[in-house]
Amino acid sequence: MTTSTPPLRAAARAVVLDDDDRILLLRYDENGGFWATPGGSLEDGEDHATATLRELSEELGIDEKAVELGAQLAERSKDHLVGGREVRQVEKYFLTRVCAADVDPARASQPDNIREHRWWTLAELRATAQTVYPRDLADLLTGVQTRSAPPVKASR
Repeated sequence: MTTSTPPLRAAARAVVLDDDDRILLLRYDENGGFWATPGGSLEDGEDHATATLRELSEELGIDEKAVELGAQLAERSKDHLVGGREVRQVEKYFLTRVCAADVDPARASQPDNIREHRWWTLAELRATAQTVYPRDLADLLTGVQTRSAPPVKASR
């Protein structure tokens, strides 16, 4: 029996922190509802850093000049359905810092199916019974907060 590997879908995701070390998560209704970091698939010829900045603009109206893009924090691979077809999504997560005031969903050009955005503290993230992706996000944030992080750019 032959098992086929689903086609690869490269994606970039942003672990967005504000000056109070709160993380920005987006709520979606599909698959029973869940919260996730901003991001999405790479476009042809695009690298992960560029895709991260583009996705923040498209989903949340954040001007790329207001983003302090940091290092890649993690990588996750998961097989799941996208647009009705199975893919193997490989996501790279990048630390980003913004001022909360720079988030303006009214300027978003492609808000997809985002129902809500919310800033979460680490304690709220650890205490929630809601589904959050990636599942180990609280542990990842604990590691980030114990290291020095890039400075937050001033709001424009």
